[in-house]
Amino acid sequence: MSQLKPPQDTQWAAFYCPWIEVHDPLTRGSLRMPATGHIAGVIARSDAERGVHKAPANEELRGVLGLEVQISDSTQEILNPRGVNAVRDFRAAGRGIRVWGARTMSSDPEWKYVNVRRFLTFLEASIDKGTQWVVFEPNGERLWESVQANITDFLLQLWRAGALSGSKPEQAFFVKADRTTMTQDDIDNGRLICIIGVAPVRPAEFVIFRIGQKTLM
Repeated sequence: MSQLKPPQDTQWAAFYCPWIEVHDPLTRGSLRMPATGHIAGVIARSDAERGVHKAPANEELRGVLGLEVQISDSTQEILNPRGVNAVRDFRAAGRGIRVWGARTMSSDPEWKYVNVRRFLTFLEASIDKGTQWVVFEPNGERLWESVQANITDFLLQLWRAGALSGSKPEQAFFVKADRTTMTQDDIDNGRLICIIGVAPVRPAEFVIFRIGQKTLM
């Protein structure tokens, strides 16, 4: 188990282990299978309850009887940096069987986390869909201001919902559409170019406590 690693380096997939045991309705016994379907259910549930920006981890897998193998803390310390997301059994502590990892299979630090990759995909698709109205509009200052205002409002809602980091909106994102983002050739050829920067929230994988004690003299 400690030698396990993802089959490839990609930001578009995540690797989970071990296999899970579920009820087999045909034999009325148990059946071992990959956790894929249950992980997809966890992601859908997390999206609905918290949002795409929330890492789909520390979530319980429902309907799972057990795991093919148990993963200890020491084993996870080896697997986690490799991009292997563990499914852990915390039933002894009354917390069920949970997804205990939220990393993609990418070695690129920018795309390390599942929720960051999914959130930015959601952001790109949402902005693309929300700006379709600009097609065939006069490509001038008034349009650029409207586009900036619309995207800013959308990102402001996400920041208020906790999807973006920063104590102030200007620390969380920026939106720019003006003559610094477009050349005259872009304008003449009907291209509206808007530059957007965001600071997505990353999951807290480790909670570190510093404890000090004073000795009595």
